[in-house]
Formats: sequence, C-alpha cells, structure tokens
Amino acid sequence: MSKPQPLDPNKKMDLEAIMEDLENYRPTRKGWVWRKVPASGVKMGSFHFHDMSEPLKNSIGLPASKYFDYIDPQPSCSVTTEIASGRFEDDLRRMRMAAWNGADHLMVIRTTGQSHIDGLMEGTPEGTGGVPITRKQIRASRKACDLIEAEVGRPINFHSYVSGVAGPEVAVLFAEEGINGAHQDPQYNVLYRNINMYRSFVDAAEAKHVMASAGIFQIDGAHNANATAKAGWMVLPELMVQHGINCAFSVASGMPKDLIGLSTVPPNAPPAPKLWYDLPYAVALRDFFSEYKMRAQQNTRYIEADVEEAVRTHTIDTLISMLTSADIQSTITPDEGRNVPWHYNNIRGVQTVKQTWAALDGIKELVSLNLNGPLGEMTRDIKERAVIFLEEVLEVGGYFAAVEQGFFVDSAAYPERNGDGIARDGQGGVAANTIVRRDPDYMAPVCAHFGDNHLPSGLNKPCNLIDGCTLCNPEKIVYIDELDPEDSAARRLEMTLPYRKGDLIRPEAEWAGDGTVLLQFMIPESEALAREAGLEVARKLGLQDPQVINLMVLQPAEGCFVEVKGKVDFDIDKTTLKIPPKVELLSEEELRAAVKKVGLTVVAATVGEDEHSVGMREILDIKHGGIEKYGVKYHYLGTSVPISKLIDAAIETGAHAILISTIISHNDTHRIQMKKLAELCQEKGIRDKMILIAGGTQVTGDMAAETGLDATFGRGTHGIQVVDAMVKNLKARGVI
Repeated sequence: MSKPQPLDPNKKMDLEAIMEDLENYRPTRKGWVWRKVPASGVKMGSFHFHDMSEPLKNSIGLPASKYFDYIDPQPSCSVTTEIASGRFEDDLRRMRMAAWNGADHLMVIRTTGQSHIDGLMEGTPEGTGGVPITRKQIRASRKACDLIEAEVGRPINFHSYVSGVAGPEVAVLFAEEGINGAHQDPQYNVLYRNINMYRSFVDAAEAKHVMASAGIFQIDGAHNANATAKAGWMVLPELMVQHGINCAFSVASGMPKDLIGLSTVPPNAPPAPKLWYDLPYAVALRDFFSEYKMRAQQNTRYIEADVEEAVRTHTIDTLISMLTSADIQSTITPDEGRNVPWHYNNIRGVQTVKQTWAALDGIKELVSLNLNGPLGEMTRDIKERAVIFLEEVLEVGGYFAAVEQGFFVDSAAYPERNGDGIARDGQGGVAANTIVRRDPDYMAPVCAHFGDNHLPSGLNKPCNLIDGCTLCNPEKIVYIDELDPEDSAARRLEMTLPYRKGDLIRPEAEWAGDGTVLLQFMIPESEALAREAGLEVARKLGLQDPQVINLMVLQPAEGCFVEVKGKVDFDIDKTTLKIPPKVELLSEEELRAAVKKVGLTVVAATVGEDEHSVGMREILDIKHGGIEKYGVKYHYLGTSVPISKLIDAAIETGAHAILISTIISHNDTHRIQMKKLAELCQEKGIRDKMILIAGGTQVTGDMAAETGLDATFGRGTHGIQVVDAMVKNLKARGVI
C-alpha cells in the first residue's frame, strides 16, 4: 500500500489522491480515542484553563482570538459535527474544516440524502438494510481522517450508524474498516422503523458484540422519544427506562461499559422555562447512569430555520453539559429546516461549543448545584417515575408487551397516559418471522460472534479453521468499487475538477461548485408580501431557483427579516482577479528609529457630526498598541470636529500628518469627509507637506486613491499599520 502524502495546510485536499489505491488501504488504528485532558489544566497565552484538553497543532481560533495572542482552547469533551451532504467526496473537505475548528467526532449520516433506506449497498443477502453506506465511502473517509488527524495533531473519531435489519453486517463492515463510533439501539429500530422487535434485538446482540471487538464506541437512540413526542418534556421517565434497557442489553451482549454512551437530549427549549426541565433531567441521568458516558445533543424538534435561534439554545445546552459533565458535546444546526447542509453551519456549531466552554471554563469550581431545593426534588421525582415505569413494564410482561400496548412515546406525564404512544405488533413489522433457531451443532469459523458457537475441542480461535476471518486477516476482504459509472465519486470529481484544481471559482454551501448563495435582507412589509418580495429580489439579482428558507417577522406591519437561498450560474476566473499586494510592515525597531529622527507628530479627530471615539483612541493610545507605542506624539481634538479646524490645528502644531476617523456612512458621509480633507489641504497649500490618513468601519484600502488621501484603513486596523504608512510616506517624500 502506497503511503499518502501529508496534507499541506495551505493547499486543498487532493481528493483524487485519496481515492487512489483504496483497495489496498487499511485503517491505521481502530477504536475510540478520548481527548487528553491534563489534570493540572492548560496554560495558553496569559490564561490558565481548568477544564480543557491539549491544544491542536493546527487550528482556527474563534474570531476574537486575535485579541488574545491567537489562543485556541479546546474543550475537555469530544465535539461532534454531523455531516450529511450525500456526496462523500465533498464530506472529506468538510471533515477537514470541522477538524481545524475543533471537532474530533465526525458523524456522516447520509450518502443519498436520507438517513435510512431499506437496502444495503453490499455485504448482505437479506436485501433489507440500514444506512446506505459503501466500503469505498468508509475507506476514503477513514483514509482522509488519517491525514487530517496528523495535520491537526489529534485523533479523529469517524462515526456512522449500525441500524436496520442488516445491522450485524454493517457492524462487521465497520469493524473491518476502522469506524470508531456508531449509533446502535434496537429500540430505535422497533419504534421508529417498525422492524420486528424480536429480529431487532437478535440482530443487536450480534452487532454489539462485533462493535465491542473493534473498540467501537456505541451511542444509543433513546433521545428520539423526546424529539418525537408531542410534548417531549413529558416523556422523561420513559427516556430513563429506554436508556436503562439499552445499557443493560449492551452489557449482556458483551459490550464493556466504557464503550457505552447515552444520547442525552434536553427535552425543552425557549420560550419554555428550559432550565427547570433540562437540568433536573440531566442530573437524574448522571445519578442513574454514572458508569456510562454521556453524549449531549441539542433537541432537533425545536430547531427552526433560524441559525441564531439554534445557536442561542445550543449555548444554554452547553452550559447544562458543563454543569452536569458531558463526555461528548454534539453540535446541531438548522440544516434540515433549510434543506441544505451548509459547510459553515458545521463550523458555527463547533464554534458555539468552543466559545461557551472557554467562557465558562471551570464553572463547577465556582458554582455548585443546589440539590437541597427544587432541583433535588425534581430530580428525585423523575427517577421515581422512571422506576415505577419500569416496574409496570415488567408487570405487563416485559419490553415487547409494553411496546405492543403503546407505552413508549406517549406524551402524557407518566403515570398518566394520552394514548398517543407508538404501538408495534410483536409478530409484525419489517423482517417478521425471519429468526432461525441455531442447530445444536451450529458453528461459525469467525471471530466476534455472539451466542453459542460449538467449536471443535482445543480450538482457541474460531477463524483458525479458515486461516483467519476478515476481522483478523483484512487481506480476505473483497473490495467493491462503485458499480454505476455515471453516479459515482469519480464522475462527480471529474465534473468539479475545474473548481477544485482549476482556475474557476463558484460559491458553494453543500457540494463543490454547487453555486449556492444566501441572501439576507429586511423587507418593510407584512409576512405574505415579504416572502414574495424576497423571492423577486433574488430573481432580479439573477439567482436561479430562489427559495425563502427563513422568514422572521419583526413586527406584523413594519417588516420582516428574510433569508433566501438560490444558485448562481456563472464562474469567476481566478486568473482575472487582481489581488492587492500584501503590505510588508517595517520592523518595530525601524519604525521607532524613523519616528524619533523626525519627531513625528500628528493631529487626530473624529470628523463631521460623528461622536464615535473608541476606534480612534485604539489607534492612538499606547494602551491599545496605538501609534503612541512607537513614539509618535499626537494632538487629539475629540469628536464631531470640522475638517477646517483639524487642518488649522495641524498647521499651528507643525504636525506631519492628519488622522481622521469617520464611522458614519449614511449618504456616503465618510467619502465626503475624506475628499473634503484632501481638497481643503490643497486650497491651503499644504497638501504636499501633510500626510492624510482616514479610517472607519466602512472605509477600505482602495479608497485612498478615490478620495485623494495617502492611506485609508478599515475595520481591524492596528496602530503599527498607521505608523508604517506614515513612515513610508515620509521616506517617499525624502523627509527621512
């Protein structure tokens, strides 16, 4: 097997290279890996963090990290992002972006645009399966993860689903190919996919045993109850019972407790009083299931198409996770509401966890949960109701009988019932009557096989009979490439080649070169009019197939915030783009020497009728690394200063430069003030003697030539850039 070249942080991932030699690829490791969390905490920049994992070798920090020496603290928990584009070759690029931003649990849940279909692509004679996943997809993804984890300096856990009637076959596939985590829950199959309950549990026993052999971390699916019930906050006792059944069954199937995770989903969301439901439930779970890992996930039931709404709720969820100890924090975005899995929403979700975790670092050392008051009472109530629920399940004849009577996903507060639970026929459902009892002398010459396996005496390893099974001898695995030459990764890569390796650029949100863009604007009309007006705006801008994906009423009569997605049908040729040369700043020593030599002095003010002062003070004051730090003397005249007064002050003080700040941009006020400065200096005959510089949030670097100034700076400018511009101007004029 050829060894792939390491990734270059400044180059795109070579997808064609990853696809090469897949038939000979073998995973470099198997099993789940947790983050390394130093007991003494982590020192980063000026700060000591109490509850963080080791930092990454390469990463992208939060937007504000530039103010803190670009530190990028990583939460102690694993962080999930869910990738569901349906094109695995594009998912590989998305994995890399997510990992650079801090995700180490990558869940790929779709290959054909839906979670499950009744057909497995390969490896089963049943014809009825779970996730439509192929060996090629898994190998390419795990191979990419190998490269990504080397690039970021942290193991990446790759995850998918073991579900459907073909669950055991999928588990074997995952064990062979180095999948690190997977959902597996026989109750999910029964309640939500109507798979025969007996078949589901028989299959689950085999699947769990195989998963355990490969160190695959299991996450259950009990959370679907509070994401499905009419009133999810009412089904908390049932959730506890579902978790308990799956944990007990997993252990009985041979799965170690440290490989078992509960998928915990907060049952409520604002505008409901979320904390009074979600916090007691989280505490109750930790009390009952302290031996198991917790994976916290936002409740998708309450996510609409508004990204900001999802982020706000996600922040509260992360707070609860920190107070009650979550081992994995999942990030959910409103992509399903938008019907497009956006690349950058994955990143937003990961950033929400990072930002909340950093802000609340060590919170359990500062505050404690008061279990002597309402929190303790509510927690105890949930646990008592769960115990009574389980007792009733046993009284009616066990889990299968309880399902037949509709015990589960009933939206009433137990022990009350609304009669709207999901009921399944124990003798019906998908794959009913397909369980075959093993013969007394049944023997299977394979490893990781659940149940009685009557091997010949003296045989320690079953697969010795066949010189190794595929779990022990991967050379026996039959690799199947894609069967349809038209609907294949190779064909799709060929179509997107100009955008990935050529000179063409097109916006994307889901797939390479998909041309999808998002418009956001306010329409000052009612909801019905705003929706249609939004679509018409998109059409007039030339977008194809525009769709309103989010509309927020600001006030019924005054207007709505509208988000429209659409597609562009044109490309940008990168060879025609004129990229401004990067400004190489003079060294601090050279700047200080030049400033001292001429005694550089400036006058500065916010001009016009503008009362903003913060931006200018940051450019001037030594406290903020302003020009004062480099020895520049300044005369600050304040805010709302007329241009003429500023020029007079410059003449009187013998200043070398005039600095103006102009934040207000209505009616192009900023441009007007900038041009006026140049024109008045020309009239007074000092233009050639004075360096003129302007800055503001709406100012750009190319406005200098347009307005007649020597330099212009926008948002994010620092004092050293302004000093550099002044010194270079003085050198150009022969003053230095």
